[in-house]
Amino acid sequence: MINCLIVDDEPLAQDILEGYINSKENLSLVRKCSTAFEAFEILHQQQIDLMFLDVKMPGLNGIDFLKSLKSPPAVIFTTAFSEYAVDSYNLEAVDYLLKPITIDRFDKSLTKFFKLQPITMHEEKTYTYFKVSGKLLKVEHSSIFFAQSIKDYLLLHTNNGNLIVHMTMKYLNELMPEKYFVRVHRSYLVNQAYITAIGKNQVLINKVEIPIGESYREVLLLKKLNL
Repeated sequence: MINCLIVDDEPLAQDILEGYINSKENLSLVRKCSTAFEAFEILHQQQIDLMFLDVKMPGLNGIDFLKSLKSPPAVIFTTAFSEYAVDSYNLEAVDYLLKPITIDRFDKSLTKFFKLQPITMHEEKTYTYFKVSGKLLKVEHSSIFFAQSIKDYLLLHTNNGNLIVHMTMKYLNELMPEKYFVRVHRSYLVNQAYITAIGKNQVLINKVEIPIGESYREVLLLKKLNL
């Protein structure tokens, strides 16, 4: 599966690209971003294989944004302005799509992408960057015991102390590798490696009892049996 990111400040352009991506079985849309700064955070949080990048955006434009990245994913530029085509090829972009983008032209870009990018299993990411106190902090997945939802924030319990993160539990659940983390309650996501006991209504992690929600019990037990 190819993880895709859309970076475009036009909602209509976002919706068109989203529709094209969702129509392809081998593509998965991770996020839609309106600015380069928002995209920068996503690139440091998740594995992105292909980025659909607009050129003219508020703040940092697409060309300068791509130049600023040390290890960018494959890029297909999407823009209404043809004069930046030379710059895009100098940056080794896969393709340069002029708006309005048709499905036929989109498909041709994908063909170029698959020819240029051998589809191999990328190395499993072992960490995620979280914004903590205004800074991006690299947190190894193996250091997280469990996450607890408290109103609009998450409390990450790690072997280096607790971290407060402004993020929804739903988004964290999508962010963490499913192989290692499991949702046990609407307010708790746990690292399976640290579960020392499973009771009828709770799991035990580092002597902390964490409740098991009724709708999550079956998935938890199936995952533990398959380890």
